Amino acid sequence: MWELLAGTAAGLALGTVSGLLPGIHVNTLAGLMLAGMALLLPLFGPVFLAAALISALMAHSFLDAVPSTFLGIPDADTAVAVLPAHALCLEGKGEEAVRVAALGSATGVILAIPLCAALVVVMPAIQAAIDWATGILLAAVVCILLVHSPSLRVSLAVFLGSGILGLFAFRYSYLAPSPLGQSAVLMPLLTGLFGISVLIFSGSGTIPPQEFSSIDLCGRSIARGSVLGTLAGTFVGWLPGLSNATANGVLCSALDYARDRREYILATSAANTTNALVGLAALFAIDRTRNGVVSALTVLEHPSFHLLLASAAIASLLAYLLTIRLSRIASRMEGIDRTHLALGVCVFVTLVAFLSAGLFGLLVLCLATALGVIPRLTAVPQVFCMGAIMLPVMLYSFGFSLF
Repeated sequence: MWELLAGTAAGLALGTVSGLLPGIHVNTLAGLMLAGMALLLPLFGPVFLAAALISALMAHSFLDAVPSTFLGIPDADTAVAVLPAHALCLEGKGEEAVRVAALGSATGVILAIPLCAALVVVMPAIQAAIDWATGILLAAVVCILLVHSPSLRVSLAVFLGSGILGLFAFRYSYLAPSPLGQSAVLMPLLTGLFGISVLIFSGSGTIPPQEFSSIDLCGRSIARGSVLGTLAGTFVGWLPGLSNATANGVLCSALDYARDRREYILATSAANTTNALVGLAALFAIDRTRNGVVSALTVLEHPSFHLLLASAAIASLLAYLLTIRLSRIASRMEGIDRTHLALGVCVFVTLVAFLSAGLFGLLVLCLATALGVIPRLTAVPQVFCMGAIMLPVMLYSFGFSLF
C-alpha cells in the first residue's frame, strides 16, 4: 500500500509537470520511463511505477487546462478563431474557465469509475462484434466530423494526408533504432501533428486583468455536459484510432461551443479524463492498449484493476485541488515570455523524438509538423490530423494488410 501511495504522489508530480508545460504530453514521460525501465524497476518496483504512470495520466488531464487557457492566448488578428477557454480568458474570466474544466474532469472521474468497472465485466463478451464494426464506426465518426467541418475539401485532404503519413510511419517504423517498435514513431508523429504545429501559432497576446466571482453554469448544464462528455470519452477511449480531439469534435456537433462555451469546456474536460480511465479498463478487460501510458503498464507486473482505480481516484482528487489553487494565480503568467517557453518546449520534444526514434523519428516529426500547420492556416479543426491513426486502423479493420 505504501508503494502505491508513494507512486501516486510521484505520478501527481509528473502529471503536474507535463500538464503545465504546453506541448509535453504525459505519453512523452511514459516513453522516457519505458526507456529507463531497466534502471527504474529495481529501484522503485512495479507497483510504484504502475501507480506513478496512471496517476500522472490523471493529473495531466486536470492540469493541462491551465496552459491551454492562459499560455495559448492568440494575437489580436487571430482572436476571432480562439477556443472557448481562450475567449473567456480574453474577457477576464480565465480563472472561471480553468475551474469549469476542473469541474468537468472531476465529474468525469465520478461517472467513469463505476462505468469502467462495468466495462471490465461486460465488454469481453461483446468485443468480437465491436472489432468487426470498428472500421464502420470510425468511418461514421469521420463522416460526422466532415459534415460539420467549415471546409469539406480541406478537412478531407488533411485527413487523407495525415493518414498517408501514418501509414508511412508505421510501415517503415523498423528504421527507428528503438526497442519500442511501432510505438517509437507514435511520439514524433502525434507531437508534430498536435504539439509543435499548434505551439507555432500559440501567439503572445497580453492576458487582460482577471476577475472571478462564481461559475456561471446551472445544474442542468453541468449534468448534461458531464453525461455527454463521459459518453464521448468512453466511445473514443474504447475504440482504437480515436483521441480526445475526436471526442471534442463529436461534442461540437452536440453542443454549440460558440454559445455554450462553459458547458462545452466542462464536457470536453469530462471526455478527456474519462478517456484516460477507459484506456485502463480496456487493458484489463480485453488486453488492448489505447494510449502510451497504458502501453507502458503492459511491461510491468502491475497491481489489480481496483488498486489502480484507487490510485487514479486519489490522484484525481489531489489534481482537482491543485488545479483550483493554480487557477487563482495563473493570471500572473502574463509576465512569462510565452514565445521562448514554446521554443524551449519544441526543442525538448524534438530531442525526445530523436532519442526515441532516431533520424527516422526526426523525419516523421518534420513531416507531421508541416502537415499539422495546415489546419491552423485554413481554420479547419485539428482533429482531422487524427487520420494518421484512424486511417490505418480503418484499413486494417476492413482486412487490408498494411505491414
